[in-house]
Amino acid sequence: MPGAERPSLVVDDVHVQYVTYGGRRNARLRKHVGAVDVVKAVRGVSFVASHGESIGLIGHNGSGKSTLLRAIAGALPVSQGAIWADGDAALLGVNAALMRDLSGDRNIQLGGLALGLTPAQVAERYDEVVDFAGIGDFVHLPMRTYSSGMSARLRFAISSAARPDILMIDEALATGDADFKQRSQARIDELVEHSATVLLVSHSMSTIRSMCDRVLWLDHGRLVADGPTAEVLEEYSERTGLPTARPTRRPQEVAP
Repeated sequence: MPGAERPSLVVDDVHVQYVTYGGRRNARLRKHVGAVDVVKAVRGVSFVASHGESIGLIGHNGSGKSTLLRAIAGALPVSQGAIWADGDAALLGVNAALMRDLSGDRNIQLGGLALGLTPAQVAERYDEVVDFAGIGDFVHLPMRTYSSGMSARLRFAISSAARPDILMIDEALATGDADFKQRSQARIDELVEHSATVLLVSHSMSTIRSMCDRVLWLDHGRLVADGPTAEVLEEYSERTGLPTARPTRRPQEVAP
């Protein structure tokens, strides 16, 4: 639960930058010349997460949210700073690479093994994954035949079935229908109840509000705000002019 003595994740002054190689037009020479650009995607971000926290990451496109998750997952090197994680971390994103030419069945097996499950655990949780994803007999067909929504549901089902200590979700819930979002929230609540830490990147403020008890707001790679969901979303709305799907107030009961 939040406030536990041993944190689940420590991000300490993390910087992530890309080096891009391209060409620029030299008017004097009338030709393109080589150019090297450094893109600073994350700039000095620090925060500590506790076991049992559900944390939302918000910000405009290109603010560094997805890059930060990939760095935490170990998929990107940090150019400065350090990341410490207590346990296994699984990154789930709508662009996560499953094998399109393999069946859903085979992807469940390979995905489970890649997340650290034993063959016996994969077999034990196979039906649960298929039922949760709601793909039915499509599980026997190649992934290339799936819609984007079916693919996203299967990714979420595989990643969450592994019961990771830190589950990172990058816009995966955006393609689901209302029923899937409800089941996803129940799964996230279950993980949090068992002291997992959930990091959720989403442009849907209603999703952030309903699923997260804390929010990190990134802007141009920098951490602008870190605090309770309602407070950060209110500040985000005031400073950007964007709506944050405030919950409607229930009418107060009038005493007879």
